[in-house]
Amino acid sequence: MAANEQGKFWEYHDKLFANQQALDRPSLEKYADELHLDLNKFKNALDTGKFKQRVDDEAAEGDKFGAGGTPTFFINGYRLVGAQPVDQFKKLIDQELAKKKK
Repeated sequence: MAANEQGKFWEYHDKLFANQQALDRPSLEKYADELHLDLNKFKNALDTGKFKQRVDDEAAEGDKFGAGGTPTFFINGYRLVGAQPVDQFKKLIDQELAKKKK
């Protein structure tokens, strides 16, 4: 959210995704610097917990529906968790389409 505030949500997202083993505070700041974010504004957002409630609320919303991790997919109320092969999606989608035709 701190990167989003500066118009760099997806760029920062991609950095975090590519560096999942290095998500400590110094690394977070390094990535912000690499993306040319206003570091003072970024650090302030982290220090003050500016977006903490929003993040907590969105995590709780995901948990409410059983999406406690990524990726989680929902197809007509069926939940697929984790990286799934294409065949798994096809099977579920075909099942649901067959129900609709009845």
